[in-house]
Amino acid sequence: MDLSKVKMVVTDMDGTLLNSNSEVSEQFFELYEALKSHQIHFVAASGRQYSSIQDKLSAIAEEITIVAENGSYVKQGNTELGSTLLSAEHIRLLLPVVRNVKGLYTVLCGKKSAYIEQDDTKFTNILEEYYTKFDVVDDLMDLPDDDFFKVAIYHFESSETYIYPVVKHLEGILQIKVSGNNWVDIADPTANKGQAIQMLQQKYGISKEETMVFGDFNNDLEMIDQAFFSYAMANAHDNVKKAARFHTSSNNEAGVEVILQELIKAKNQQSTP
Repeated sequence: MDLSKVKMVVTDMDGTLLNSNSEVSEQFFELYEALKSHQIHFVAASGRQYSSIQDKLSAIAEEITIVAENGSYVKQGNTELGSTLLSAEHIRLLLPVVRNVKGLYTVLCGKKSAYIEQDDTKFTNILEEYYTKFDVVDDLMDLPDDDFFKVAIYHFESSETYIYPVVKHLEGILQIKVSGNNWVDIADPTANKGQAIQMLQQKYGISKEETMVFGDFNNDLEMIDQAFFSYAMANAHDNVKKAARFHTSSNNEAGVEVILQELIKAKNQQSTP
């Protein structure tokens, strides 16, 4: 396994780069500087809103590529590299299916903001962690003046138990991803993190064999397929552990940083005469 080949590092945020307190370690930012010195392209890929990822990585956000909304929105600095929008037709197909199911909280995710109907403090306190910009509207079916990437649905107990069965019949028509213990994200059928990473690989001339990816949940599966150096976190969903070629320690044990240290060591050895 020759880590010195790596030219691009891609990491998920929640459950991967972020610890259980939703924090990025200071060690990571130090390691990022070493990655940069070796001209390794860094990508943060998440189901989060763009501005939320930008906030978490504010010290480096203008230098890196951010893949937000599960691959639907890609930016490098202030430059938009790509977006995959969810059509009004698909939104109006989906909303009646989920909006009246007890215990489900629906978020319509747009480029300008996210939108919710339920102004429930218990939920908005959670929402604020993932969406730094959101507005409460009377009726999501009226569709605010925005471009939309996805619909995110939250349940306080379990996304796989209480959300996925409600929307499963729409798979194929829509991209449906169980993206966390409490979240299901629904987007255009072509939108996923993998297609976003593939676009970046083509743009920068980087192969799968030169790509390193870290993930923990089902919304990371497509991007894991885009990298030879694919790592599942110790806390990852079983599907991710099966799909990934390699494994690392958990997000609370600096699993990403452990491998980045190995990568930087390999790069340093390569550059030593």
